[in-house]
Amino acid sequence: MSTRPFIAARVEEFIDRRVEGFLRALGWREKVICYTGYGTGESIRVLGRVVLVPKRARSGLGKATEDLIKRRGFRNFVSAACVRASVMISVGNQVVTTTTDRGGYIDQRVRNHGLQPGWRTAGVRSTTSRTAHADVHVIADDVEFGLVSDIDDTIISTMLPRPMIAAWNSFIRDESARQSVPGMARMYADLLADHPGSPVIYISTGAWNTHGFLSRFLKRHGYPAGPMLLTDWGPTNAGWFRSGMAHKTETLLQLTRDLPNISWLLVGDDGQHDPVIYADFAHVAPEKVRAIAIRQLTPTEQVLAHGTTTVLPEEQEAAADTPWVVAPDGRGLLSGLRSLLDTK
Repeated sequence: MSTRPFIAARVEEFIDRRVEGFLRALGWREKVICYTGYGTGESIRVLGRVVLVPKRARSGLGKATEDLIKRRGFRNFVSAACVRASVMISVGNQVVTTTTDRGGYIDQRVRNHGLQPGWRTAGVRSTTSRTAHADVHVIADDVEFGLVSDIDDTIISTMLPRPMIAAWNSFIRDESARQSVPGMARMYADLLADHPGSPVIYISTGAWNTHGFLSRFLKRHGYPAGPMLLTDWGPTNAGWFRSGMAHKTETLLQLTRDLPNISWLLVGDDGQHDPVIYADFAHVAPEKVRAIAIRQLTPTEQVLAHGTTTVLPEEQEAAADTPWVVAPDGRGLLSGLRSLLDTK
């Protein structure tokens, strides 16, 4: 059996390398974009991406034009990856060298970092870029509670996965027009206040390109800061498309390895496959699941999500045997979780 990546992945890398070479010839420079990481006293996970950006003078007209459209969603998807670029990560006195993948992404674990629990930073730079600073949540060994949250239709109304609506929300609408699901930010803040030092991890099938927008959205609507584990849209090494369900499942399993002391509250919605994914994970690792909270979509949201006004039957059945709370908003979920989690 061949170990070579799927042909679409090889074609994508070939094109990306040619685009990268062309832009470098025009004088574009490397820039490191850092994503929020996490870890323990033993190991931290540093995430980011190296892209090319143009060298250009920002005239008054150019700046005005850029400011006019900078919050449009399509801007998130205009980027040129630095394929297999060398990267140096500095944590304290330790320096780790790695390379980006074929999409320009960095996903590196650093051991023996010496960082104390809390929010810390790691320096990340490529061969020719300036040093960027990656936020990392170092979680204490005695922390036993954590919160995993879906993003789409759980904390932000996106009406996914209907293609036309998703495209409008993701590429055209201004960032400030995106709406937060009522009560969810308050629910997260209250639960984490009951468990000081506990992490919140946001998991989504959305593209890494939207990380900046999502970070601003979380901050603007009062959600607690935390790592976002997103996906790289496009061909994989095995096929044409990535599986959203597989991404979430693999991410949950990875969290059990990275943060073995934590039992998770899993929060999602009933518009896609969150109940199935969470229920399956609870069956595989029951000691790692404290509870499951599912936000009920409105009938309109259900139609937009999968063409029917009811929850998908297989999702109802899969979620029935797991400890869970269901409500249409954060206030209702928090009320049910208070007794379930035995919190004050």
